[in-house]
Parts: sequence; C-alpha cells; structure tokens
Amino acid sequence: MTTHHSHAADQETEKSLVWHEGDMPYSTAFGDHFYSQADGRLECAYVFLAGNGLPERWQAGDDVRIGELGFGTGLNLCETWRQWAATRPASGHLHFVSFELYPMQREEIDRALGRWPEIAAQRLALTALWPDSPGGTIELDLDGRTRLTVVCGEALESVLKSTLEFDAWYLDGFAPSRNGAMWSPELMQALHAHTVPGGRFATYAAAGFVRRNLQAAGFDVERRPGFAGKREMLAGSRPRS
Repeated sequence: MTTHHSHAADQETEKSLVWHEGDMPYSTAFGDHFYSQADGRLECAYVFLAGNGLPERWQAGDDVRIGELGFGTGLNLCETWRQWAATRPASGHLHFVSFELYPMQREEIDRALGRWPEIAAQRLALTALWPDSPGGTIELDLDGRTRLTVVCGEALESVLKSTLEFDAWYLDGFAPSRNGAMWSPELMQALHAHTVPGGRFATYAAAGFVRRNLQAAGFDVERRPGFAGKREMLAGSRPRS
C-alpha cells in the first residue's frame, strides 16, 4: 500500500518541508508525502494521464487544457509535458494550469525531481524559467507549444475566479484525511462548472466522501484499480448533456 502522495506543501516555515530517504519531499504541515513512495512518475502516468484518456484524447489535434489541484514538485507537469512532446499532433497547444497554495522554491523542485532521469530535460527547463520568488500567477512559455500557469492561492477561490474551462483535471491535493478543503463539495462543484462537457478528471483518492462530492457536483464517477497495490482510484467525466 503506497502512502498518499501529493502537492500543496506548506512553505510558511522552512521546517514544514523535510526530506525523507534523501530526496523525497514530505510536508509536515499536512503529514503526507508529495508523491507515491513506489514511483511518483509512474503513478502520474497511470492515474492522471491514463485516467483522463491521455495522450489518446489530445491526438485529435485540438488544443488541450489540463487543470491540476496542487502543483507541488511539478512532477505531473513534467511527465505530462514529456508525453505531450513525444505524442502531440502536428497542430494544437497544451495549456497546463495548476492551483497551488504554497509554491516550492526552484532548488526544492530541482531536488525533488532529480530522481527521475526520464524527465531531466523537463526539470531543467522548468527550473530555468521558475521565478526566484514564486507567487501570484506564474506564466511560463515552456516550448512554444506548451504553456504553464500556476495560480498561487486557495484552490476554491482561485478556481471560482478562473475564466477557463478544462478538458481534464488532475485532482492531486494531499490525502483527503489530511487536507479536506481540497476535496470539499464547494470545490468539486467549482471544478464541474469549469469542465467542458465530456471533460474528464482522475485522482489517486478513493475516499467515499470524495466520490460522493464528485457525484453530487454532477460528475459521472467510476472506481478503477489503484496504482502499485493501492486498492482503488477514481476517474470520471462531466456528461455531455
């Protein structure tokens, strides 16, 4: 059974981020690791990309917009960008928008992602562009076809203010038992309102109240086998009508 991973670390004090096993970031504020202790990169591919039907869906050639709750280390962005660059159609652009309460510092991102040579190119490009004092709204043009926006602040307030609609959501806040605000009925309703008809979501979480909040917001929800021995995960879509 893997520990719930995830993102949105409390950076208010230096002690709120500690490192386990050398380079695995752990939030003392939320009592949780930032990603699966089994393999966070493979978990991202399994849960978030495959759970949202990616990369197959973006190969239609249209622009695609992915929303994420919790930027954390930037792992999901880097793995998504790697797969996008390898499989994207001749036309189309990716806009990756993440909502993050406590953005990490450049050197923390670099250290946390350094364990995966597969995303070294993406890590180096991201950290080269990352601001010295992250905050507000961070806008980065990653490669001309890939754009990153990180909206720093409370997730519910930030999503409600957004004018964007999303084709896919990565719901990757800290474990529901540790950070209930990231899985509240109000936030799930806001996500639904900012999802295109037929748009999808995926999450490693499988807690009953998370499933019920997603269903109450209007999503069709399905349970799937979880990653690396975890019993279940959730995925689903906003109905087209």
